[in-house]
Amino acid sequence: MSVNQAEVIVVGAGPTGLLLAGDLAESGVNVTVLEKRGADLSNLSRAFAVHARTLEALDARGLTDDLFALGGSRLDELFLFGKAALSLKHLDSRFACVLMTPQYHVERVLRERAERAGVAFHYDCKVSGIDQADGRVTVHTEQGDFAAAYVVGADGVHSAVREAVGIPFPGEAVLRSIMLADVKLAEPPAENPFSAGANGAFCFVADFGDGYWRIIAWNSADQQPDDAPVDLDGVRAAVELAVGTDLGMHDARWASRFHSDERQAPRYREGGVFLAGDAAHCHSPAGGQGMNTGLQDAANLSWKLAAVLRGADPALLDSYEAERHPVGEQVLRSSGALVRVAANRSRIAQAVRGVAIGTALRLKPIMRKATGMVSGIAIHYPHAHGEHHLVGKRAKDVDLADGSRLYEALRGGTFVVLDGDATYPADFVATAASAEPDAIVKIVRPDGYIGWAGADDPAAIRTYLETHAGGI
Repeated sequence: MSVNQAEVIVVGAGPTGLLLAGDLAESGVNVTVLEKRGADLSNLSRAFAVHARTLEALDARGLTDDLFALGGSRLDELFLFGKAALSLKHLDSRFACVLMTPQYHVERVLRERAERAGVAFHYDCKVSGIDQADGRVTVHTEQGDFAAAYVVGADGVHSAVREAVGIPFPGEAVLRSIMLADVKLAEPPAENPFSAGANGAFCFVADFGDGYWRIIAWNSADQQPDDAPVDLDGVRAAVELAVGTDLGMHDARWASRFHSDERQAPRYREGGVFLAGDAAHCHSPAGGQGMNTGLQDAANLSWKLAAVLRGADPALLDSYEAERHPVGEQVLRSSGALVRVAANRSRIAQAVRGVAIGTALRLKPIMRKATGMVSGIAIHYPHAHGEHHLVGKRAKDVDLADGSRLYEALRGGTFVVLDGDATYPADFVATAASAEPDAIVKIVRPDGYIGWAGADDPAAIRTYLETHAGGI
């Protein structure tokens, strides 16, 4: 039996897998995507929030305008438990907001990009096993075998890839029988998004901007299995307990039920197999950080795989887990804290919750920390002893002397040497001058983080590029 060959196989055609595959293909890597669902993928999904750092990542791929064009609500405030507002207006980003839009809009722009870049898609392709030998990974499926140098499992919470390579997924269910529904509202809340909790129930309500609102609701008195059908009356009952009204809910276009787990793989790699997105970590929907965290996993891993396939130091791949595992752990903690606060049945706790949070958020240091965490803007990676303090920090999208922007220069998986005098002969390395340069030369990685910084030193810069970009 013939084996389908590729350089990288991505299992899963959700947002994480699509961004990863598109990045690799644009970098010249031969990529195959295996998806267990059919080609007519459902356009109904759980995720709905695209945060500032993810919008920056999409901008670095030329996709943000396309995503905004598909519709949604652009919000500069998030309301937490009543009128406690988390303001995003002062984020140091071109996108000082969160975009409320269905996940299928994100998947659409990412899939179209991946298809344009030449990614090969195989649908109805369920993984049944994985073998590794002689530097190759073979994926067994019902459609035959596929082999590659590397495989990435982006196939969700019930990852067949994770199970096949024996990586555990420890954790626990935090809340069961959470209901999701997209509905129309005759009496929408004044705040958007809106959240409330009382009487053993909570709800989160967000406007998609297309006439429908996403409802996330939980009722401690109505606990049913995940596969139990969701009746709109059940959603109404939970919202009415939490808010005092059902907001005039009607015309549901979709409803589902799930339980909220907190789980994280202890390691994100087994040989030539990597985990990303929900296959590596899952948590409550509070804060809307799940899809965003997965997309940032993909952005971190994609350039490293492409670089190693070009000849960069293979040890570079170890930095994926070192950088992304702590981020996944942080998101688990923060989202878990939010959902536990929402579900607290104590009347005293419910009475003081909104007041206490609102008071805390009026303190600028707390507001900055909270917005930086939720938006992803404040996430940074550690730097080694002796490295410049900017290494590992997010690079701001500065204006360039030629009238363009840094994030435009990053497109196509490019490393950007910012404000250095020398040039470097590779089509995946660009040199650029800031419109307002300082005395520090920086190498900006394709994921928008600073990989090297210091005084202009062409030899040191070249060494970094040889080990981290390959092909120099």
